[in-house]
Amino acid sequence: MAYRYQQAPRPIGIAIPTQSLLAQVLGITAIGMCVSALAVYLFPNAPFSWLGVVGSFILLFAINATRGNGALSLGLFYLFTFLEGIFIAPIVTYYAHAAGAQVVYNAALTTGFGMFALAAIVYATGLDLRRFSGIFTIALLALVVVGIVSLFLHFVSPTVYSWATLVIFSGLVLVDFARIRAGGDGLTPVQMAVAIYLDAINIFLALLQIFGGGRRSND
Repeated sequence: MAYRYQQAPRPIGIAIPTQSLLAQVLGITAIGMCVSALAVYLFPNAPFSWLGVVGSFILLFAINATRGNGALSLGLFYLFTFLEGIFIAPIVTYYAHAAGAQVVYNAALTTGFGMFALAAIVYATGLDLRRFSGIFTIALLALVVVGIVSLFLHFVSPTVYSWATLVIFSGLVLVDFARIRAGGDGLTPVQMAVAIYLDAINIFLALLQIFGGGRRSND
């Protein structure tokens, strides 16, 4: 999938203690992941999954536009995660059938532990890569362009592309947790949850290809 919506930081008015902010962001993100998992379960082979992409992009802008209304913004976020679940459902189902359900479980567990480890590094060491946010964003845009071109020319293998996705989004995870540790840089908890959620989803999809690619080729 490899996309990410960059919100424009603006003052949120009342400062939130960083520990409380982390708890809010992780709580919102965790529920969003559960909503996506429910969508995958309900629509494993959704023929209209492309609608999830269109709806997701619209909702990303809506979440940013409604940042002043916490309840509405949160509701839009959970609708966004549901549509994302519909979008990734056929991908997850494909790997579950072609490579085995264990590959899906391993990718999900590795994503969770990996996100936890990256967050722990930021909070334990004070690592702050926010100044490299622009570099990671440019790298992501280049990755998207390469992915589109490769659809027609097939000059990059899916596994290599997935490793590049994994590296870039791991860097973005470090940036996003540093932003949370610093107080949010003017973003709301919901906006930060969007960033963490998209990091996790893209890492999960990359790991699906990495773990499942070899298994499919051996079958």
